[in-house]
Amino acid sequence: MSTHRLLQALFLLFSLPLLSATPHHQQDQETTTTTTPITRFQQYLRINTAHPNPDYSSAISFLQSQSQLLNLTAHLLHFSPSKPLLLLTWPGSNPSLPSILLNSHLDSVPAEPSKWLHPPFSALRDPSSGHIYARGAQDDKCIGLQYLEAIRVLQSQFNYKPTRTIHISYVPDEEVGGFDGMMAFVRSKEFEGLHLGFVLDEGQASVGDEYRVFYADRSPWHVVVRATGTPGHGSSLFDGGAVENLMRSVEVMSRFRENQLDLVKAGLAGYSDVVSVNPVYLKAGIPTPDGFVMNMQPSEAEAGFDIRFSPTTDPDLLKKKIADEWAPASRNMSFEVSNCPSALSLAFTANI
Repeated sequence: MSTHRLLQALFLLFSLPLLSATPHHQQDQETTTTTTPITRFQQYLRINTAHPNPDYSSAISFLQSQSQLLNLTAHLLHFSPSKPLLLLTWPGSNPSLPSILLNSHLDSVPAEPSKWLHPPFSALRDPSSGHIYARGAQDDKCIGLQYLEAIRVLQSQFNYKPTRTIHISYVPDEEVGGFDGMMAFVRSKEFEGLHLGFVLDEGQASVGDEYRVFYADRSPWHVVVRATGTPGHGSSLFDGGAVENLMRSVEVMSRFRENQLDLVKAGLAGYSDVVSVNPVYLKAGIPTPDGFVMNMQPSEAEAGFDIRFSPTTDPDLLKKKIADEWAPASRNMSFEVSNCPSALSLAFTANI
């Protein structure tokens, strides 16, 4: 199969569930015993797989039950005792050809229930708009279920049998680095035995009518910037305090963030093309039972940032920028990078 024909088949694979979806007004009349792509999606979303305590077991059980209805073989892999990885297989008619892997992850980021219009694990569907409210709906349980719904339609409506073997993987801990999930998987004999020729994973959302294809995604860095300085009474006025040093760094990083966002707003770059710098926490001060000491300047302060950079960004240059401009030692600053892609970098090529 040529690359062009393979891409056509994959486009058909993921378009069919959308084209065959039940209209909104019909979905609203469904009984609780009726199962559709929408209700199955809601079932999956109601399983709380958010960190820090994702319920992987229930999610795996649900996916296994769905795979049995589709006659897919299921293998449960454990590279870490509490983080199972589910691998489903749809055998092809020519197993000598390199196979296809469709990947998604089970886990999601935490949710703040008080900030939601509806409970984040209720998967409530608004009958007027069709919107479903749930953590993980976009990132990325929708993809994991679309794989199965596409196979369901291809089997039931087209009696389709793939030429190549198709594998579907559901990995844990993607949101916290993927060390015990995908990283362990690609280093395993099970992964090597798949004889892969093509891998498809999540990408950036297509908010319009176009389908955007991504050959790579941004790499994440979790950066903690720390500042130290001379402590002092709240009434004292001096240079080089810890909070002052940190605020200078935050200001510099904010300007860089603004410049990157301006490129997107001007239509000169997409979100996937720029370096995103997002502050996620600030920590400073001396805590008390009622809050913080208000007449004492602390000797330490820190801030955390989620940084994502494109495949064309040089990570060494970015790290140098952090060291020289964002957290210079000359200003009593230091920084720490975790989830560094250099530790996760993997190369895989195959002939399709």
